[in-house]
Amino acid sequence: MEDIQVITQDYVNVHITKSDAEDTPSVERRFKKSITVADFKTKLELVTGGNAKTMKLKVYDQKNNFVCDIDNDNALLGSYPIDDGMRIHVIDKFTLVKDFEASDSTERFKLSEEEYEKKGDTLRSFLQKNRLGKYNEEEMNKMKEQQQKELEEEAKLADAVLVGARCEVRVPSQPPRRATVKYNGPLEGAKGLWIGVQYDEPRGKNDGSVNGKRYFTCPPKYGGFVKPVYITVGDFPEETFDLEDEI
Repeated sequence: MEDIQVITQDYVNVHITKSDAEDTPSVERRFKKSITVADFKTKLELVTGGNAKTMKLKVYDQKNNFVCDIDNDNALLGSYPIDDGMRIHVIDKFTLVKDFEASDSTERFKLSEEEYEKKGDTLRSFLQKNRLGKYNEEEMNKMKEQQQKELEEEAKLADAVLVGARCEVRVPSQPPRRATVKYNGPLEGAKGLWIGVQYDEPRGKNDGSVNGKRYFTCPPKYGGFVKPVYITVGDFPEETFDLEDEI
């Protein structure tokens, strides 16, 4: 009997919301599945202003249905059923940060920088005391190193994808789609590297252009741009699209 391997992506893109800002837009972030929940909570401190020791995490799918609680600090993030596009809701006491945000900027205009620095009830002092945001130098350095590693890994994957090659696009929660590689490089206004493809069937979102800038040319709805991690290059025969099979 052959060994069976289940292969999943190394990273997950999720939307972050928090309990003191129910009506504000979510923040999208990318995390490595191999980190522990404890490390994940530490990273969320920088995003939400919460405390890793007290925050509770709930997972919701793209239809806003509750999936599970993330409640084991020693478990790996990837051990939970979290897919791209899901939402992680952070529940914690953000009242200190929230109260400070309301008056902090006004107070700084009234006080000199020296006087402001001496006060112990400002947003800055709260962040410094709890080593949050830019005042957590160790965590900021870790984030920069992690981002650099992610960029290097992405560049390595992109380097193996040649324009003109046949490929299969495997995006989580979507059926595989066969295509031809038409572009490999950065997109204006987007992070990292992207692979532009022309699908064999009209399952795309564009004609090779994004936000008014053209990267390649193909018929409408045949074009798409995906991250290199979702591209598998190989000798994939072209798919045929039969209108008689459509309802």
